[in-house]
Amino acid sequence: MRGMDLLEYQVKEWFGQIGIPVLPSQRIDHPTDLKRLKIPYPIVLKSQVSGGARLKVGGVRFVETTIDAIAAAQNIFNLPIMGELPEVLLAEAKYDAEQELYLAVVIDTAVCRPILLGCQEPDIDLDSYGDKMQHVVVEHEFSPFYARRLALKMGLQGKRMQTVSSVIEKMYYLLIEKDLDLVEINPLGINSQGEAMALNGSISVNERAISRHPDIALMATKMHNRYNGNGKNQDFKEWEGLELHGKIGIMGNGAGSVLTTMDLVTLAGGKPGFCLNLRHASPLDTSPTTFKTRLEKALSIMSADKSIQVILINLLGSIPQAIEIAEVITEFVHHYNSEHKLNGTRNGHKHKRDTNFPRLVVRLAGSDLDGAKKELTALKHESDMSIVMTENLDEAVSEAVRLTQPLVYKK
Repeated sequence: MRGMDLLEYQVKEWFGQIGIPVLPSQRIDHPTDLKRLKIPYPIVLKSQVSGGARLKVGGVRFVETTIDAIAAAQNIFNLPIMGELPEVLLAEAKYDAEQELYLAVVIDTAVCRPILLGCQEPDIDLDSYGDKMQHVVVEHEFSPFYARRLALKMGLQGKRMQTVSSVIEKMYYLLIEKDLDLVEINPLGINSQGEAMALNGSISVNERAISRHPDIALMATKMHNRYNGNGKNQDFKEWEGLELHGKIGIMGNGAGSVLTTMDLVTLAGGKPGFCLNLRHASPLDTSPTTFKTRLEKALSIMSADKSIQVILINLLGSIPQAIEIAEVITEFVHHYNSEHKLNGTRNGHKHKRDTNFPRLVVRLAGSDLDGAKKELTALKHESDMSIVMTENLDEAVSEAVRLTQPLVYKK
């Protein structure tokens, strides 16, 4: 089993248990739960999804009345963020921060030691933080000295230095106690009295820790079941992508294109299934692969899943040996047609989907893909299978969703 990232409400529970200050909050499983809210207004409602950028897309709302809170919760529950709909919201008291900081404790695999990180700017990108991020390597047995050293390097003094260093200590002890890879607070709010509050946080659990901690193993099992449905298709577990349990499988040649397609499918009323980024192979696959072989493998595995009714392929830009895309899809279509006709001859149900092969919707955009588009357009004309070809992503999404809708027969 891989490591896992906790949702915010789970992070806040762990913070509270170890003494890191958190705001009064309440888990919301349904909008009507807000009628029994125990937190005084105004409050903030937060979507509980693994993806980021909640605030920018409307996944975080400030509300002042029960009526407004229920309406906001209904909207958030139906708002996909990076292709994921929340099953839980977090209702939290509002907090007025005079200053916001970034803190993290992380295991640095390069030096095999814990590192304390801190910055006086929240929402900083760890990949490009430059000189703004301060750090302290825990070289020997941990003591409060390390936490105070980081707070001082961040330019904090007096009560604020003491408050922040106390939070850093607790973050470190949580990291060690639970065998974590990362404990992050972003941001840590400081009010006018110099008191701290963890306003948002992240926790990454080391994969090896899951089996060593029964409480974490139980949490991992529940999260695994949530995202993986009935546990089918273990072939996909090492791919770069998401395993959902809808009817529309999605493939793309970049994380951005895959996530955008997922969001559009959800907004159009469809349910994404397996979503794969074909740009990269499995990080555990040591054998050399090409885009062609990855596409072949993905089509083969996805078509074997009876829950997938449509495969939506969204490719754009430049792809090595782009003409081979058409060859792979052509072979897939011919295989589909031969199986479909054979099965229809056996039982007489020509229009019933009796094989496991899903329908194809293909969106190719970019001049490098002109050759593939030409071949697949010809394939569409010669084939009795409905393979949809388009350069417009909205049209591709609309068609994919339509193909998963139940047929309505007129009397």
